Amino acid sequence: MKRTRRLAALLAGALLCGSGGPGYAAPAEAEPDRHTILGHSHRLVLIDAGHGGIDGGTSHGNILEKDLTLAISRKLFLELRSDGFDAALNRFGDYAPSEENMWLRSRSRHLKDLAQRKELAETLDAAVVVSVHINWAASPAKHGPVVLYRQEGRSYMLAKAIQDRLNGLYGTKTEVRPGKPFYLLNKITAPTVIVEAGFISSPVDRAKLTVPQGQENIAEAISEGIAAYLMEV
Repeated sequence: MKRTRRLAALLAGALLCGSGGPGYAAPAEAEPDRHTILGHSHRLVLIDAGHGGIDGGTSHGNILEKDLTLAISRKLFLELRSDGFDAALNRFGDYAPSEENMWLRSRSRHLKDLAQRKELAETLDAAVVVSVHINWAASPAKHGPVVLYRQEGRSYMLAKAIQDRLNGLYGTKTEVRPGKPFYLLNKITAPTVIVEAGFISSPVDRAKLTVPQGQENIAEAISEGIAAYLMEV
């Protein structure tokens, strides 16, 4: 019952996004504003907060990827909404989307998790899907964000727009990379990217990833990249 209520709340939240949310009032002027010109109310951005629940993702000491992705994703959701974009977030707490299990009956928790994320994107008819993750490397010297894309034009454009903003934040010159093996990139219909927001194994990146202001800066950079992409297509 609790899982059903969670999904119902998410779907209801997505519908509120389209109407401007509680307390929304239509502008008195007939002239279209910036948000109308961009078509915000017709293009939903779905934020996929990586991992969750039993799936902690990668880690460094007691720092877990699932907690960092949720913190950044929540801030990204608020950034997009404050800029007038329709946005939905697939989890608002520490639980795994596989716990909802509405679309795939399988013994594999991992497959149920991926299928739930994919089918939610299709059900909400998302125009853009951004999956937030944290990277890891054996060498602590390896750092910086990298955005993975499906090998098609729109996904590449979205990835490039986000990567450029994150490069500016981190002072890096990383190029976007194809993410051919990844389920979400292959299965979701909408342009989809995976944002590896930094390396948990890097002291330099952890300084951004683990503090509220750093997370806010990362979320703002991703949001700016999404906005730049939506203004181009």
